[in-house]
Amino acid sequence: MSKFGELINTPVPVLIDFYTEWNEASVSMHPVIRDVAAALGDKAKVIKIDVDKNQELAEALRIKNVPTLMIYNKGEIVWRKFGELDAHSLISLIQEQILS
Repeated sequence: MSKFGELINTPVPVLIDFYTEWNEASVSMHPVIRDVAAALGDKAKVIKIDVDKNQELAEALRIKNVPTLMIYNKGEIVWRKFGELDAHSLISLIQEQILS
């Protein structure tokens, strides 16, 4: 869990995609997450976490469904949603955090 704290305690917003490789919705989000990362560059961090390989973290964060998307800003969770979302919406949500 201490490594997770290091991931989210950054000067830029952090988008985390909790996913599995066997879930169709999770897999369909892969190109969306890549597009978001490419569009934001160094203005934000984009991290993918496989819940099957990180079960303790998933349980601690109460990840019940995938994909679950979270945005952290300065170490604090500011947004969380289960399900698919388009790249434009995610980029807008993160840009709001950059400006705050």
